[in-house]
Amino acid sequence: MMIPTIPTPDELLDKGFRRGKKAADLARTSKIPRHLKAKRIEETRVITACQVIKDRLKMVLDRVPNIETLPEFYQDYIDITVGVDDMKKSLGALNWAYGIITQLEKDYSSRIRRSSPEKASTLQRQAYGRIASVVNKIKKDLDFLDFAKSNLRNMPTIDFEATTIVIAGFPNVGKSTLLRQITDATPEVANYPFTTKGIQIGHLERDWKKIQIIDTPGLLDRPILDMNEIELNAMVALEHLADAIFFIIDVSETCGFPIESQYNLSEEIKRIFNVPMVYLFNKIDIANENKEDIEKIELNSDSDLEINSNSNNNYLNNYLEKIDDYLFISAYEGKGIEDIISKLSNVKKIEREKNHDDMDYY
Repeated sequence: MMIPTIPTPDELLDKGFRRGKKAADLARTSKIPRHLKAKRIEETRVITACQVIKDRLKMVLDRVPNIETLPEFYQDYIDITVGVDDMKKSLGALNWAYGIITQLEKDYSSRIRRSSPEKASTLQRQAYGRIASVVNKIKKDLDFLDFAKSNLRNMPTIDFEATTIVIAGFPNVGKSTLLRQITDATPEVANYPFTTKGIQIGHLERDWKKIQIIDTPGLLDRPILDMNEIELNAMVALEHLADAIFFIIDVSETCGFPIESQYNLSEEIKRIFNVPMVYLFNKIDIANENKEDIEKIELNSDSDLEINSNSNNNYLNNYLEKIDDYLFISAYEGKGIEDIISKLSNVKKIEREKNHDDMDYY
């Protein structure tokens, strides 16, 4: 979300009053009857100062889109990062200040025109005092919007037309390695609430179909019961995007987690996302070398990975019997990547309800 530069109360008042002084100086040099000039000078000063401050407030209000018209992912993202209610409250405060200053401009310009020349400067000072009081009352709201600007600056750029795959799995199972293998490029990295490294987004196109792959280190790599409420909300935000989950299981267990724990995490994530899940059994090359009781995996002539049917070992059978869709891969060696891309191409985009309202503004 692009939020414009947020001024401080002192910056707002300084700019408004300086521009008011310049306008008053210009009015002082104009050819106006002497008995009217003093009033015209002070009226011009007040009107100009009010208009400058109002213009700056309006710029902020106009450039921040109505949050309720944004896709649900962005609404949840904003709520997790800074708080939607706080955002609306601060924007509402700016709108209030805009209205009060508009009224002060009308009231004091009218009073100055009706006053005697001797009283015009006194009314102008009263107007400036009232204006300063209003602007200072929204200091905490301006501070909050500046905080929001800083924290929303690197909001991920999501392609809502693309088919979206979310990669999940414990740390060090090969998620980032796989993402780089599939996209054949360095993924975009952007801040995401409560992840350790920031969201990573990779893109590819297959048969004129745009595919977007998202990895969220630090979020989808630990048991749901260990997450706090805000982290769970972040997962819900991702749920608005996912057309499928590709869950990586490290069969070598060199990631530090047994296969049973990895499978249990997949079941928790499946319950929350409620979208198709493809299991990728990774690090088969290491497992063949280091684990005696795992089923032997061999390379066929096409460099694909498959289970040797003659193997007497049944280490993975308990899990494979529960899974409908899976592949054996070696992300590090690039084995099985074409099979993964074929799977990606077959994922169907989930049609979610879209908000067709016009883009309104606060």
